[in-house]
Amino acid sequence: MLVKNGLRSDLPLPTLTCENAELSRRPLLAAAPIAPIYCAQMPTPLPAESLSHPLRGNADRAELAKFEASAARFWDPQGEFRPLHLLNPVRMQFIAAGTPLASRRVLDVGCGGGLLAEALAREGAAVTAIDLSPGMIEVARLHAAESGLRIDYRLERAEDLAASAPAAFDVVTCMEMLEHVPHPAAMIATLAQLLRPGGALFLSTLNRNLRSFLLAIVAGEYLLELIPRGTHTYERLIRPAELARWGRAAGLSLRELAGIDFNPLIGRIALSHDVSVNYLAHLVR
Repeated sequence: MLVKNGLRSDLPLPTLTCENAELSRRPLLAAAPIAPIYCAQMPTPLPAESLSHPLRGNADRAELAKFEASAARFWDPQGEFRPLHLLNPVRMQFIAAGTPLASRRVLDVGCGGGLLAEALAREGAAVTAIDLSPGMIEVARLHAAESGLRIDYRLERAEDLAASAPAAFDVVTCMEMLEHVPHPAAMIATLAQLLRPGGALFLSTLNRNLRSFLLAIVAGEYLLELIPRGTHTYERLIRPAELARWGRAAGLSLRELAGIDFNPLIGRIALSHDVSVNYLAHLVR
């Protein structure tokens, strides 16, 4: 085994399936000092009693199974969810700049252990947060109780909530989740149904191009090991144009895009105009 600059050379690297010949002809990008921030808050497993039945809703059983076991470590700022802890203030900066939060009804879809939900509640929002992981919901409820925050955590599918409470929320957030569901366009349509007319939807995901493949998957998962290997599948990453098109089909208009720059060496993270890797989107119904 060779080790160079702190990196192991024996780790197997993923392969990139180019979607067109033009992409395969582009030169590989050199390693950059800026690396992306990664997904830690994503769909998680259904209750055990549901696993023997066909999976309902827009969820992938394999994706849902990846992070249930890590729920107990969610609030460790130096653990595997460290990138998410670093990312959260930037996400809140983007959301707060796009819409008022005080006294608003806010829904966080795919809430994980409640990092974003708690930040939203501290801004005065009336927060409902849903996830498909019993472990994550339990951790979220316990941490909110310890923090003295009132958040309505539910083990519930977005589709079921949209059917029972359409147009019930002023703001809906869905962070680092779209690239892990089998039908992201349908998920955006579901999120739109949950919004009142004039409501705001905030999304974050990963772009699909050679740069994002090299930084988010090759560097982030295999070289720097910022997140577990296999977290992302290249073909499931989402281009901004695709996200905007799916939004229009669901009756949403794209208001703003912002990229995220993350330097893992010094822990610096900031919004940027570069949406080539991680990016945030603000849409309005």
